[in-house]
Amino acid sequence: MVMTVEIKADLAREIEKKTGQNAFLCYQCIRCTSGCPLTDFFDYTPNEIMRLVQIGDEDAALNSKTPWLCAACLTCTTRCPQGLDIARIMEALTQLALERGVEPKVPEVALFNKVFLADAKIFGRVYELGLMGSMNLLTAVTSREPKKLFEDMDLGLEMFKRAKISLLPAFSRTRPEKVENIHPTDRQIGYYPGCSLHSMAKEFHYSFSAVAAALDLELVEPKGWTCCGASPAHQVDHYAGIRAPMVNLSIIEKSGFEEVVAPCAACFNRFRSAAHEARYDQELKARLDGDIGYSYQDTVNIRSISEWLANRIGVDEIKEKVTKPLRGLKLVSYYGCLLTRPPEITGHPNHEYPMDMDWVCGALGAEGLDWDDKTVCCGGSLAVPAKDVMLKLSQDIVEHAQAVGADAIIVACPLCHSNLDGRQMQMKTLEHQIPIIYITQLMALAFGLDDKATAFKRNLVDPRPMLEEKGLL
Repeated sequence: MVMTVEIKADLAREIEKKTGQNAFLCYQCIRCTSGCPLTDFFDYTPNEIMRLVQIGDEDAALNSKTPWLCAACLTCTTRCPQGLDIARIMEALTQLALERGVEPKVPEVALFNKVFLADAKIFGRVYELGLMGSMNLLTAVTSREPKKLFEDMDLGLEMFKRAKISLLPAFSRTRPEKVENIHPTDRQIGYYPGCSLHSMAKEFHYSFSAVAAALDLELVEPKGWTCCGASPAHQVDHYAGIRAPMVNLSIIEKSGFEEVVAPCAACFNRFRSAAHEARYDQELKARLDGDIGYSYQDTVNIRSISEWLANRIGVDEIKEKVTKPLRGLKLVSYYGCLLTRPPEITGHPNHEYPMDMDWVCGALGAEGLDWDDKTVCCGGSLAVPAKDVMLKLSQDIVEHAQAVGADAIIVACPLCHSNLDGRQMQMKTLEHQIPIIYITQLMALAFGLDDKATAFKRNLVDPRPMLEEKGLL
């Protein structure tokens, strides 16, 4: 019996209209699937999704779990030999499903996106305690499982003990035309902390501020900054995912800053992506100008903290500030997905094997170890709605670091830190824990700064016993 397949171009054409991506360029080389860290959790692999789009099997494509479970790590986009933005095509499929009333096949992800965006709209910035409470309540009600109301209570209690949870929300909202130029000096650095660095990642904020001061610099937050939208915004509405960062870039530019450091990898990547699209899409740029009320001039250099430290400050200047060399400390640097990928957006010259933090660790006197997981996805965007997926990805990273003999994992992103540090207590088959240390905490230690600057007491996996054993505390 011969099975016939009817090929329709409607779905591919609709996706191309939404994204500018021509799915028919895919020739099934399977590089997207080979590099995807989430393939084991999908019902269709990335290349199979591309085939469904090509043949126009709308029912299968829009009813697939795969687009909803995509972590937007951009590995597929980075490695596609045809230059297809496959992650963007995945986003288009979730958006089409929502537009056509197709029930999301991973409802927890759709719910998280909805709650996250509502939270950001109300407060201007994400209120993490409210977000988690709302998620637990709504998940318990929709699933009719009362135990869901207490999801992650163990983690929440530990975070509360270490003052990593803000009890009250912060309200922030402004329009760029109301922003005044503060005429920053050469010592003042534009600093976009994102929602996390004033809440669950306070140790990152404290250590970065202290390290900057030690380098005779001052971090200055532009007044009125708001949430960048993170993954939920561009998964639900691509324009909203561009608008949110462009509002902030406009505020930063009008404040007079020619560069901004975004310590959160998600914020950095969203800023870079938005600026890139506005730069090359004049129709989009015109829409943004009218909507925001300001014409962004593209004068702001958007920098990640790892690249900023290695290149803007430089390892020689960092080395001069070291008073306590970290000899005997063996480290692996973990960059995650969004600091380096895709290179045409991030501008990173070594996107598959970056060395920025490795060079900084070397300047501090520590030994950086080679390993294969520098840019492997930890499942950042899935930490709440698909926790089991995130735990598997994150535990693999932790175990691989331990296998090469690392004393600690060094990170430069609050989402990576949250998954690798805070979630270790939930990794039931992990034999032993390993400290996850922000690069700025490590610098504060090597600079001989005080306990407030290192802020080690806020880490859920306390690095102090290991550092004391090494004679570094």
